[in-house]
Amino acid sequence: MSLTVALRPHPPSGTRRRDAPPSPSRRARRLRAHAVTAALLLLLTAVSVVFLVPIFWMVSTSLKSNRHVFDLPIQWWPGRPLWGNYPGAYATVRFTRYFVNSAIVTGSVTILNAALSALAGYGLAKYRFLGRHALLVLILATLMLPLEVVMVPLYLTVQSLGWLNTYQGMIVPVAANALGVLMMRQYFLSLPDDLIAAARIDGAGHLGTFLRIAVPLAWPALLTVAILIFQSTWDDFVWPFLIISKTSMATVPLAVQTFQSAETSEFPMLMAVSAIASVPLAVLFFVFQRQIITGVATTGMRH
Repeated sequence: MSLTVALRPHPPSGTRRRDAPPSPSRRARRLRAHAVTAALLLLLTAVSVVFLVPIFWMVSTSLKSNRHVFDLPIQWWPGRPLWGNYPGAYATVRFTRYFVNSAIVTGSVTILNAALSALAGYGLAKYRFLGRHALLVLILATLMLPLEVVMVPLYLTVQSLGWLNTYQGMIVPVAANALGVLMMRQYFLSLPDDLIAAARIDGAGHLGTFLRIAVPLAWPALLTVAILIFQSTWDDFVWPFLIISKTSMATVPLAVQTFQSAETSEFPMLMAVSAIASVPLAVLFFVFQRQIITGVATTGMRH
């Protein structure tokens, strides 16, 4: 009579059985991770509320009558929204001409900035030449110079060229941006040099390598730079205010300021005008928010 004994293999040392309960230290780490995540979500929610409440109040006020704007307690949403405030505000300000001016200026500045930033960033990242780092430092040093420092010489230069009350006067002085150059340089640094060398071996020239290899791969960063430049140019008030005195050449921020000066007591109309002026930027962000996050997150990462 033979007996067969089934032997279970012992688990390797240092391993824990799956059905065993988690150790207290591991449970504590998991609870701490959940607590940190919950705290971050609460913090982000609070910050989002801080940013969104003024926008909601602007839209809500634009739908009220003037006598109900300062009612207490605050009426966050009117019982009978006055949607007619928006056509009235658009007709009063005659936004069409101002939108056209802003579109021309913003579109031109965005295209020029994106092109120049890509070219300069590629040159600083992929070419070795004497004074490359010094040139980069000089470009970045311009970030420390606010517009107020160069305002007077820039205005005198534009005036001497006869560019007051012109599109080129609003476009050319802001056609390059140091931040865009820095972002594109950091992104091009992440591209492998072997990829550029392989394109050159295959017979591609400098411009061909840049346009066919570098630019398509750097599209997220390029789109991020373009969106940031579009936003800053569309909202720009100081420089157009300095050189534009003709109403026919005014941009949207100038139109909003002119309406605010003339209609200081018509708060619903003023809020409606401000809401209309912010529509292009809101649409731009909601359409390209994924590209913006991707471009910012991957800029400067080496592969």
